[in-house]
Amino acid sequence: MDIEELQTFVEVADAGGVSPAALRLGVSKSIVSRRLFRLEAELGVQLLARTTRGAALTEAGATFRDYAARVCAEIDVAKETILPAGDLRGRLRVAVPLSFGQTHFAPILAEMARRHPQLQIHTCYSDRFVDLITEGYDCAIRVGYLQDSNLIARRVGPLYGKLVASPDYIKAHGSPETPEELVAHEALMQGTEAWQLMDGDEIITVRPQGRFKADNGPALVAAAAAGLGIAYLPDCLTHEYIASGALVPVMTHYPPPPAAAYVIRPPGQHPARKIRVLTELLIEYCEPAPHLAPAPFR
Repeated sequence: MDIEELQTFVEVADAGGVSPAALRLGVSKSIVSRRLFRLEAELGVQLLARTTRGAALTEAGATFRDYAARVCAEIDVAKETILPAGDLRGRLRVAVPLSFGQTHFAPILAEMARRHPQLQIHTCYSDRFVDLITEGYDCAIRVGYLQDSNLIARRVGPLYGKLVASPDYIKAHGSPETPEELVAHEALMQGTEAWQLMDGDEIITVRPQGRFKADNGPALVAAAAAGLGIAYLPDCLTHEYIASGALVPVMTHYPPPPAAAYVIRPPGQHPARKIRVLTELLIEYCEPAPHLAPAPFR
């Protein structure tokens, strides 16, 4: 049984159709269809029911998918085992936050590609929540506070933040001193999120309000610098603005609790070596660096 046919079937099953699976695999839809046809012909059963909206697993397909996924995972482990020490091949699909992924994590991913010329790295930069399993990613880099899930997380570096505003905003509206005063100010937010602040060892949750919202950090930094309100942002986005005086910290007696950057992967007994290598590289350059900015590569 061809391993490519098994891998293709698993991708189609997880992606929910031939087109998204072809995009994940980097091949044409016709190649995906031929592989599925050969696999079904060899097994003598229908694995997928084609619909106008994609493909759904048959009862036999649902049963076979789990076995096929385990076989593919074992083959990947076997390939890694026999590779020369330090050599990586295949493909690594990584979801990375847009807000500072391009400036803080992109150089690290580029360095990984330079060190491993036979490894394909496909990166998606977005601040939306990416479903690793459904969308077929090997791992993701996430920052902030982790939500409970069945995914496996490894901390790779600290992340510090603060509340900031422009001097013009503070001159016009004053600087809040307490959480109660904060809720009366214009907040710059990504959605309807709550803000967590530390009062000594106690965590306080504040639900601010504001008319300006954006789905990424750089846009919120720009809005804060323009005097539109108070933003709750990581230091890696604001430290240059604070150094220049364009932004100033507020509510310094109620700092946000420390957060972190993590590598997240789907559940499994052992992470693939390519994920371990990426994790180690991120730890090497993020853990000791201020503002989560990677040190120069040597």
